[in-house]
Amino acid sequence: MTGVAATGAALAGALALVGCGGSGAPGSSGAVLSVGASYMPQPVTADMAAGFLTITNKGDTKDELTSVTSDAAGEITMHETAGGAMQEVGSFEVPAHGQLVFKSGGNHLMFEKLKRRPEQGDTITLRLKFAESGPLTVEMPVRSATYNPSTGH
Repeated sequence: MTGVAATGAALAGALALVGCGGSGAPGSSGAVLSVGASYMPQPVTADMAAGFLTITNKGDTKDELTSVTSDAAGEITMHETAGGAMQEVGSFEVPAHGQLVFKSGGNHLMFEKLKRRPEQGDTITLRLKFAESGPLTVEMPVRSATYNPSTGH
């Protein structure tokens, strides 16, 4: 009987632990953010440029991109394009198990008051700030003005 009682107690303890998953437990994580496909087309003017990237969230919780900064620009604003009209927004949601995409003709970053005109081959360092997650540092390469990410040219 003692063996059966010990096995039952061990099983009850294991079941109790399964219900106590912390933030690091599989299936119960917060936002898990990463950035890819970042680039800036070489700007045609000396004081303003656009930037594009994709933020991927593999976590179980949504987050929100609240600001973007860089030493390369006096200000970086976030814009959405809907129905052909561009509008500045204060934040963008990064959905759980989803992506926030900044692309030409859609959501994008505007680098204003450039400190110098970025040239093809340069790299711009960005700091992305989120409502819940810690900031991310991104290295954004400057590509040709006609760069197309789908072809890589």
